[in-house]
Formats: sequence, C-alpha cells, structure tokens
Amino acid sequence: MSDNIEIKIVDELISNIKNKKYDSNDKLPSENDLSDAYGVPRIVVRKAYDRLDEMGYVYSKQGKGRFLTERHKYIDLDLSGYESFSEKMIIKGYDLRSKNILFTEIKYNEKIFMELEADISDKVYKIGRLRILGDIPIAMHISYVSSTTFPSIEKSGNVISSMFEYYKNHGYSKFASQKSILSISFPTKKNEIYSNVQV
Repeated sequence: MSDNIEIKIVDELISNIKNKKYDSNDKLPSENDLSDAYGVPRIVVRKAYDRLDEMGYVYSKQGKGRFLTERHKYIDLDLSGYESFSEKMIIKGYDLRSKNILFTEIKYNEKIFMELEADISDKVYKIGRLRILGDIPIAMHISYVSSTTFPSIEKSGNVISSMFEYYKNHGYSKFASQKSILSISFPTKKNEIYSNVQV
C-alpha cells in the first residue's frame, strides 16, 4: 500500500512541477508536511523524494530540504497512465532504449494468478524490460502474462521490448486488470532496484 502512495506522491509532485507551481531552485514541501498530507510515515515521502532525485527533478541541501532543479536537467515523465512508456519518452524527445532482460515461467502465486484470473494449471510468465535513457537505466518494467490469454507469449516473450506494442499487435488496446499485471522498479545510481510498485 505504501508503494502506491509513494508513486502517487511522485506523480503529484511531477504534475505540480509541470504546471509551474514551483520555479527552479524553489524549496519543495518538507517530508513532515507531505507525511501529514498523505497520512504516511516520513520514510515513504523520503523514498518518493529519492525517486525524484534519481530522475533529476530535485536536489537536497543539508538541513534545509529539497529544491527543484533547473528545468533542462530533469526527466519530464509521469509514471502513471495508459500510454506506452516508450511512446511517452519518444514524444518528449528522449533517447530511449528498451532491453528485454527477463523471461521466465513463474511458480503458482495466489495473488498474481487471481489478478490474472488464471487457473492453477495455467502457465504465467514474468517479462522484464529495462528502460535506458542515453546510458542511464531509469526504470525496470515487469509484466506478468498468462499464456491462456496470450498463447504466443511462450515463443515471443524473450524478445518483447514493448508489452504495449505486443498487446496492440494482438488486438488489445485497453486492458482490464485480469489481462496483465505491470510493476515498475527504479534503478538507483548504484544500479540497485527499488521495491516493485503495482499499477
């Protein structure tokens, strides 16, 4: 649950930045203020700010808080929504590459199988794509897909770099939660992966 709030904080701060609520070098709301506003522990807000720091939106001043960077230095991207991640980035003029780095059948997981409305005997696959801007890995997208819904996934899953394109090519343009599950992780500057976030 806290992961969902974390993403909500990130998206709402990005939205406020894009709507010019803050100017370059303006001080952003404190961790305490956002903690109170969202009813979450400070650590959740701190993680949200860490995400924005990794994306180049904010910088810290010791003991003074978080501040907005100059406009040209940050990645202008909303994490939520129904558009293709790749399309968003290309439209905004970013040099994006997507690399398929994971394709494997998963063992039965009650939560995932229930969300996909898959039977216990169905095959469900985990597909991972790393998003890279220039030479910087900025996000890991993980999808869970049932071969009952997408029979060709068994043959093509290891070369898919865009699930959105794969879905479109199979006649789907909108997805209910039972069609697939997407999670997003964030590589840090040390290439560590932050916790997965269900969207």
